[in-house]
Amino acid sequence: MPRGDKAAYTEKQKRQAGHIEESERERGASESTAERIAWATVNKQDGGGKRSGSGRKAAKKAPAKKAASKAVAKKAAHTRTRG
Repeated sequence: MPRGDKAAYTEKQKRQAGHIEESERERGASESTAERIAWATVNKQDGGGKRSGSGRKAAKKAPAKKAASKAVAKKAAHTRTRG
């Protein structure tokens, strides 16, 4: 896909970009600047382009290692009994 091709975007994303571009033009931005801001905003909101929904999940923090969490619990228990 050539750079700048908007075929990978959904109709909703194209519509959103159009509204943002219109708003920027009303605020006095040049045509090219308004378009650039519009697509940058859509990309920031959606990550850009079409996305399948079923396989995409929000990134989760990796779980702490069991040994490390046991050590923290042991230290906390020791601190409570010492006082």
